[in-house]
Amino acid sequence: MRLFTAIDIPPGIADRLSAPLDRLRPLAKLSWTALGNLHITTKFIGEWPDHRLDEVMQALRAVPCPGPIEIAVRGLGWFPNDRNPRVFWAGIESSPALHTLAHDTERSLAAVGVAVEERAFQPHLTLARNRNRVSVDRVRQELATIPSADFGCFRAESFFLYLSGPGNGTIEPVAAGPSPVSDTGMGRFGAVPTVGNGEYVKLTAFALAPKS
Repeated sequence: MRLFTAIDIPPGIADRLSAPLDRLRPLAKLSWTALGNLHITTKFIGEWPDHRLDEVMQALRAVPCPGPIEIAVRGLGWFPNDRNPRVFWAGIESSPALHTLAHDTERSLAAVGVAVEERAFQPHLTLARNRNRVSVDRVRQELATIPSADFGCFRAESFFLYLSGPGNGTIEPVAAGPSPVSDTGMGRFGAVPTVGNGEYVKLTAFALAPKS
């Protein structure tokens, strides 16, 4: 299975991104991210054995709670740079708490054998990927006409462990412990369906603030 941790984007933010993206999508054959799949990845775990899922769960339960995180979605750009546009992104601005969460998640998962990311944490929303290295000149031209790249702010109160496709069978969802807020809506003991290509399933939510 392929796993990652991420913070969800609320519907209001996705709605504000919708109009400019509707203008940009027809201008280049990029792999555009569905609005419902937008998230801020805090740690990409990658392929992980099904039978060791509980180790990941225990590691995430041990991540210190930084408290709710204020996040702004602001700015548009390209990774690695404008001359080599491989990923089209929306920028994320936040307090140091978001970087602390990513660092603590990295450290906790490293203890169970998850590879450490060598690149610096750069929070963002992946809006599209330029897999075939097509021209994005028309996208650049249209971007210059967009009046604002400020898409709003929100308060994150949890992060999620995600299963991403393509899937290869079913797994048993894990029961929530003291730190997770909930399991998926599929029931504590039902099977999680196979995840299709480009799809995500939330396995568990973890609160960013300790329970009072």
